[in-house]
Amino acid sequence: MIKKLSLLAVLGAGPILAASPQVPDSIKAPANEKVILQAHAIGAQIYICKAGTDGKPAWTLKAPEAQLQDQKGALIGSHFAGPTWKLNDGSEVVGKAAAQSNSPDANAIPWLLVRAIKTSGDGLLSQVTSIQRINTKGGKPPSPADCNNSKLNAEAKSAYSADYYFYAPTASVQNAQSPSIMGGM
Repeated sequence: MIKKLSLLAVLGAGPILAASPQVPDSIKAPANEKVILQAHAIGAQIYICKAGTDGKPAWTLKAPEAQLQDQKGALIGSHFAGPTWKLNDGSEVVGKAAAQSNSPDANAIPWLLVRAIKTSGDGLLSQVTSIQRINTKGGKPPSPADCNNSKLNAEAKSAYSADYYFYAPTASVQNAQSPSIMGGM
């Protein structure tokens, strides 16, 4: 437990947890979960030009590729194919999109609620059960006209940024914030 609290301080999250953001009901985290980490991602969404199920070429998301920063701008991890988030402490979480909501910015990728399907490591992300992607900027695929038979298998990167909120069950959060442990920080 002390190791996890020390990690919180190292990651810049400190013992004070972020409040749940205001989001559409469709992407709200379960009521029994609390935010344990807020991170800002800057990077790209990588698309590949592939034949769709109808045989017509279309851009398909291959993977995200982004750096994760804490609220002070320090690098704390990365986000990549899976989708996977990995912190510098070695912990990681792989998720699967559960719900989405259009971004208020028409030029940005949707906001998401992601359910954790696998965690690893002993660090902070090993507790995560849900993730929200909000405040997106950019990241949409290139123009459909730029994906045709002559460009099959071509890749394109679309710059994006987003805020990610990582949630864990309330019981885990309360245990991590035990007053007897917190007093020493």
